[in-house]
Amino acid sequence: MPDTVVGIPLHPLVVHAVVVLVPLAALGTVLITLVPRWRSAYGWLVVAASAVSLALVPVATRAGGNLEDSLGLGGPVAAKVNEHQQMGERVIWAVGAMLVLDLVVMMAHRSGRPSRQVSGIAALASVAAITALTLVVLTGHLGSEAVWNPTG
Repeated sequence: MPDTVVGIPLHPLVVHAVVVLVPLAALGTVLITLVPRWRSAYGWLVVAASAVSLALVPVATRAGGNLEDSLGLGGPVAAKVNEHQQMGERVIWAVGAMLVLDLVVMMAHRSGRPSRQVSGIAALASVAAITALTLVVLTGHLGSEAVWNPTG
């Protein structure tokens, strides 16, 4: 995997995709939980957004590690970057849970199970979605603090 694209570090490029797709997938998950009739129209799109998000998270994580290694950071900046990295490593678990639960919701919906049964699973998917969204926001905040306020 390249470390840069046209001279720009890969990490911020991929991170922007994660920062857009995870919230969209999380919003979609919550919406198909709250409005069951939208599962038929949008459910598989939500699954696709969750899957792409899950694929991009480890790319962002690996690219971030490569960027950190290339910069050779020390002092308070290194501490902030380390905190950002530790939070970022948790994102994949929440996004993975969101994807799995979105798939279960859609398979149960497709099989014709009663909406009440599917809604219970969908509620768990929403919890995973909110967790994924929260972790992405916190990780992004820590990363932006490391870049824009490294000594504060």
